[in-house]
Amino acid sequence: MSLFDEIKKKLSHEFIDIVEWLDNTNDTIAHRFERYQNEIKNGAKLIVREGQTAVFINEGQLADAFKPGTYTLNTKNLPILTTLKGWKYGFNSPFKAEVYFVNTRLFTDEKWGTKNPVMLSDDRFGLVEIRAFGTYSFRIGDPGKFIVDVVGTDGNFTNYEINEHLKSLIVTRFTDTVGEANLPIELYAANTSELSQTCQEVMQPEFGRVGIELEKFYIENVSMPEDLKKEIFEYSRLDKLDMSKLSQFKAAKAMEAAAKNEGGTAGAGMGMGMGFVLAQQMGGMMTQQHTQQPFSPPQGGSAPPPIPLQVLYHYAVNGQQLGPVSLDKLKELFANRTINRDSLIWKQGMANWTALKDVEDLKSFLGGSTPPPLPTT
Repeated sequence: MSLFDEIKKKLSHEFIDIVEWLDNTNDTIAHRFERYQNEIKNGAKLIVREGQTAVFINEGQLADAFKPGTYTLNTKNLPILTTLKGWKYGFNSPFKAEVYFVNTRLFTDEKWGTKNPVMLSDDRFGLVEIRAFGTYSFRIGDPGKFIVDVVGTDGNFTNYEINEHLKSLIVTRFTDTVGEANLPIELYAANTSELSQTCQEVMQPEFGRVGIELEKFYIENVSMPEDLKKEIFEYSRLDKLDMSKLSQFKAAKAMEAAAKNEGGTAGAGMGMGMGFVLAQQMGGMMTQQHTQQPFSPPQGGSAPPPIPLQVLYHYAVNGQQLGPVSLDKLKELFANRTINRDSLIWKQGMANWTALKDVEDLKSFLGGSTPPPLPTT
């Protein structure tokens, strides 16, 4: 080969350029294609692989973007850059521009969690604290916006860098969403699917402002302090169980424990004594039930007056009508904070639903009632 052929071959290779990025990592989101002084040859080949978008930046200003494919870089394929550079009749090699390759694949199983407890207000338990954690997945939906607004001049932008920002955004929006949901505290853990969907809808516009699409958002667990959890379990039992039966059950358990703790004859005597007490209580209940059965008055005697009708009350909790219940049951509901002074109450004869504090025969629930003045002599 002659010297002239060597020079010709060298010159031809000098003006052939390939712009591409082979991603050998699992966490790179944006990578800047490095060239000496950012010079790219006229007619260079641009190769954009599946899951990538190539973005051209001219002096900090967004220019052209290319989806997967192979392109020859010239004024026809670079209309925005051509306008910015002022190439009216084409351009001479080389030209300067920054090229960023953006990874547009789906990034999955990203972790999020509340570093500090989230404070909520519950109608029955007051201020409570919860923690939550889960996963989310995202992809870059608008590579140009993402490069301009997030990446900037970072030559190799990784998943870790964006995740710190996204986690803060997620926790903020999660706190707002659960606060506005105003659910009873025990229902948060039971409605994670609905909460996850709502949170995703709330967060998506925030992600979209920087060119990111929130594909999936999952709440895997909502936890609370152990003492609050025990209180909720106890409240649930009290709400479902008959209070008299619960008292009997606890009394029987206390007898059993006392009999076990006290050894020998003394323990047996105590157990027998408490057994007699329980037998008397049960006998009294059976006698009471027996006396409550209807009976015929003795021949020749006057009939007893009719049994007065019991007043029944309806009450509202979380917008739902419940009841009817007796006055004693209503007092029990007030005591265990199922209802409060502002809860709506209705009974037969009332024209409208009225707050408990304004119902005359229920004001005794509130305490501090004042007796009427003494009669004058």
